[in-house]
Amino acid sequence: MKKKVFAVIPARNEEKYTFSVVSEAKKYVDHVVVVDDGSKDKTAREAKKAGAVVLRHLVNLGKGAALKTGCDYAVKNNAGVIVAIDADAQHDPKEIPKFVEAVKSHDVIIGYRKLNRNMPSILRFGNWFINKTIRFLYGVKIRDSQCGYRAFTSDAYKKLRWKASDYSMESEMIAKIGKYRLSYAEVPIETIYSDKYKGTTVLDGIKIVFNLLLWKLNNL
Repeated sequence: MKKKVFAVIPARNEEKYTFSVVSEAKKYVDHVVVVDDGSKDKTAREAKKAGAVVLRHLVNLGKGAALKTGCDYAVKNNAGVIVAIDADAQHDPKEIPKFVEAVKSHDVIIGYRKLNRNMPSILRFGNWFINKTIRFLYGVKIRDSQCGYRAFTSDAYKKLRWKASDYSMESEMIAKIGKYRLSYAEVPIETIYSDKYKGTTVLDGIKIVFNLLLWKLNNL
């Protein structure tokens, strides 16, 4: 049976963007899975209207938990490649093909955002510091450790499968790339910051660095 490409989209209160993101992603993959992580709005309805498989958490469990739910579903349904993409329109689905092409020769592909004036300065500094910490602790050299636009094979996912339920999962995934010596590559992406500030906060960043140290001490 031919392995398929799945796009997995964790979403919470993203009714404004969900339909367009799913509709565009469907052009480049075999299946789109949206995990509605306890939304209070019409995210699930918009995702279904656009043709996605919708999985729902009754309460908000966090991005890491939502993405894991979607990836587990994809693997159970014969996924060969999984593309993780955000629901808030900050990732352009038109870039999915270059992730799919790159993952043919690697276990994991990580997107990196081009620096521009629209990227909040706190994001730039926090990302830089976390990148340096990851390289020092795990020997993985990447430009953008917090970018959620990624692709990986289903076999790689079985090793990457994270425990973190929040934004720390993106760093945990990279730590496991180092632990299991998975092959990886990066692809540049354009990112649109539709909100003044959204995503990883200063407190999230502190928690991520703490977890990176803890995972190293406990060997994940």
